[in-house]
Amino acid sequence: MPIARHGTGLGATGRAFLSQVHPVFMLPPLAASLFGAILASEFDPAVATVHVLATFAAVYTAHVKDGYVDFHVRGEDDDHPLTERGCRIGLTLSTTLFALCCGLLFVFVDWGAVALTVPTWLIAFHHAPQLDTNPVTATTGYPLGIALSLVGGFYVQAATLAAVPIGFALVFLVLLSGIKVIDDAQDYAYDRSIRKRTVAVAVSPDRAYTVAYWLMAAALLIVVGFAVARVFPPTSVLAALAFAAVAIAARRAGPEIATMLLIRGSYVFLAVLVAAVWFEPLAAIG
Repeated sequence: MPIARHGTGLGATGRAFLSQVHPVFMLPPLAASLFGAILASEFDPAVATVHVLATFAAVYTAHVKDGYVDFHVRGEDDDHPLTERGCRIGLTLSTTLFALCCGLLFVFVDWGAVALTVPTWLIAFHHAPQLDTNPVTATTGYPLGIALSLVGGFYVQAATLAAVPIGFALVFLVLLSGIKVIDDAQDYAYDRSIRKRTVAVAVSPDRAYTVAYWLMAAALLIVVGFAVARVFPPTSVLAALAFAAVAIAARRAGPEIATMLLIRGSYVFLAVLVAAVWFEPLAAIG
């Protein structure tokens, strides 16, 4: 049975599997894992690489499962590069890689590292069709995965939890949930037609925008509050200001353009936070 829906041979199969790597959504969880690692006082590149690979495998699982459900089960998408068999093989390969990484994390670190990593795969695998039909879980699934990646990236280096990575994880959970609300608003008409209850469907697109920007504002205020309390480096306020500028510009745009601006703004937000921590290590604060 074929694996790729368009073409035959190794080339077509390889392209079909690679098509499930979506850099725009793949890079933030991987970057969050590395950001968590640099928050630790010591950095082990081998352990960091294993955790990044586990995060990659979890996000890849989400992409394949979402594509399978949206095209082969729900019939929402117009096309998909993988056949049903191809999707099952992709899920098997990504899950195998994830399990291998978890085994290595147990050997290199402890059970705590595994306990913080496994939920990322559970969220990824169950996002569709279980979690994406409820306004809360549909909104927070991807941001929660990123938050867990950040905390897990820290834990596999330090073998403990701390207030700082948990604080940053909270910020990303709230900020990215706001962006996700706007992203989901792009599909309001279709989601409503199939009774898929995103925030926009549940409360209307206009109110969803209000919810989204309140969430993003709350995340930026958390950054400022933690910076004033010297939990975060004081220069992390610059990250809040940079993202606020992007959010103001996105406020005048439609859902598609706003989502594009806000996602890229979150990259800038993360980059400024990384620079703040890099030039002012948290161990030196207070």
